[in-house]
Amino acid sequence: MAATTSRYDVNLSILFTELALLDRPGAAADAGFDAVELWWPFDTPTPRDREVDALVRSLADAGVRLVGLNFDAGDMAGGARGLLSDPRTVQRFRDNIDVAVGIAEQTGCSAMNALYGNRVEGVDPQQQDEIATENLTLAARAADRIGAVVLIEALNSYESPRYPLVSSADAIGVLDRVQREGAVDNVALLADLYHLARMGEDPAAVVASHLDRIGHVQIADVPDRHQPGTGDLDLDAVLAALDDGGYAGYIGLEYTPLGPSADSFDWLPREDRAATGTPRPTSTGGP
Repeated sequence: MAATTSRYDVNLSILFTELALLDRPGAAADAGFDAVELWWPFDTPTPRDREVDALVRSLADAGVRLVGLNFDAGDMAGGARGLLSDPRTVQRFRDNIDVAVGIAEQTGCSAMNALYGNRVEGVDPQQQDEIATENLTLAARAADRIGAVVLIEALNSYESPRYPLVSSADAIGVLDRVQREGAVDNVALLADLYHLARMGEDPAAVVASHLDRIGHVQIADVPDRHQPGTGDLDLDAVLAALDDGGYAGYIGLEYTPLGPSADSFDWLPREDRAATGTPRPTSTGGP
């Protein structure tokens, strides 16, 4: 792997799942990382204070920074892919906003991912898009109070057939709409290069074309979503595009490890796993 200035974090919702949630920050630190990210880690949108306190304490005790956090996305294992656009889950998402932003504030997290949600049979897609715009606007305004950005990502249709955002253009279209109609500018693209590559996009080209809209990057190899080096992802080209564009945010390792999690980082030299300094504020571009 070519030398780069990239900063990496470990997604603790997909890596180190051999361990209990509160033990994963320490495992990431033992593997040499000092930054992590999480999908929404609780069963409800409004967990008890003691549950939140335990998570925040586990991060602090491990000496790792939370750099990415998902808003509540519903029952992901059961097929849910977010709450934003579903009229049945509007209140659940809105109840979650202040809780999620509160955790981000406590931990210094400045990137918050909001999954768009599946299309719902019998509901007009335009109505869903209007609901999503309203919810994203509320989330962005709340996140702005702590200097955080709200992210939108595309997913691949093979694994998420009812999710309507399946390309970088789809996701950027949502960003444009929210910026225009909600009058917020702290929304950005989560460039999950695994999902985009599964849909036929060139990850390095996406980075080069849309870097001014990217608020966070995630990687996994293609097509099986394992660690880099197990598939077809041209990681060197991706890293070169990020470096050439001056990206100084984090790259989230969001892959299903082939083998034990702790053994899945051989592709990344240990001296490159911990970030140095503080990432620059992300430019979210204009509509």
